[in-house]
Amino acid sequence: MAVDKHSSKIRKDAGTRVFDLIAIVVVSIGALLCVIPFFIMLSGSFSTESEVVRSGYSILPKGFTLEAYRVVFTSLGSTIGKAYMVTIYVTAVGTFLGLLCTSMGGYVLSRPDFKHKDKISFFIYFTTLFSGGLIPTYLVVANVLHLNHSLWSVILGGLMSAFNVFLFRNFIKGIPDALMESARIDGAGDFRIYWQIIIPLTKPAMATIGLFTALGYWNNWFTYSLYLITDKDKWGLQYLLYRMLSRVTDAVKGSDIILTQQLPSETMKLATAMLVTGPVLLFYPFVQRYFVSGLVVGSVKG
Repeated sequence: MAVDKHSSKIRKDAGTRVFDLIAIVVVSIGALLCVIPFFIMLSGSFSTESEVVRSGYSILPKGFTLEAYRVVFTSLGSTIGKAYMVTIYVTAVGTFLGLLCTSMGGYVLSRPDFKHKDKISFFIYFTTLFSGGLIPTYLVVANVLHLNHSLWSVILGGLMSAFNVFLFRNFIKGIPDALMESARIDGAGDFRIYWQIIIPLTKPAMATIGLFTALGYWNNWFTYSLYLITDKDKWGLQYLLYRMLSRVTDAVKGSDIILTQQLPSETMKLATAMLVTGPVLLFYPFVQRYFVSGLVVGSVKG
């Protein structure tokens, strides 16, 4: 690169311009590959059933209609509404508790005066390499904690992760120690330092971890299938959609309306999928400005 004496702009050489062009093309193609399936799903939800069956899916709606959404809200309105309330409750409570526990754990591990931080960090990191597996986890939740048929089985399962704890710990290391030491000299305790200094200064990390945690709860369906398979009033949105798409027959008498009546059509499935993903698309822009800085800073600092 060269700097023009008569201009403050940096002139790029030919190799840099070619690299930038290739990078833009590759990223654009990757973005299209991610966006096109969403537009196909959106288009199919506004298409007529006959056009979808005859011509397949397309980016533009064929025979524009709102029939699929009308059927969802009229015949499945109560079921969708309950699933929404369950998912919102689990996501809100789980994200709040997850942020609280993760930030507390990251703060403790970042303290230089905590002599056991290396040992505890190793035990936390060890869980990323080895885990007990599905059967021991189920036995602990169902037989030891007795949380089967309870939403706490879903909430506690995704409360913390080693990656998020280390991400928050590394972000805190970017805060000057002198700031916390001065607060300690003024009489502030550990919890006050954590609540009034650490939390306000770690909004990018909190937003990043909160987004990861919230998406994990919102998209979770597998935990419902383990502990809440017969509790139809406690099904989340994703598990409800899974039951619709897989056409599972519920063996319990008095099953929900989705499984006892005619199975949903293709456009109805797409409309339900749009109702499931819609809130996430609305939520993401509010945390996007914190997301990149929180993820980059928290991952590169030692």
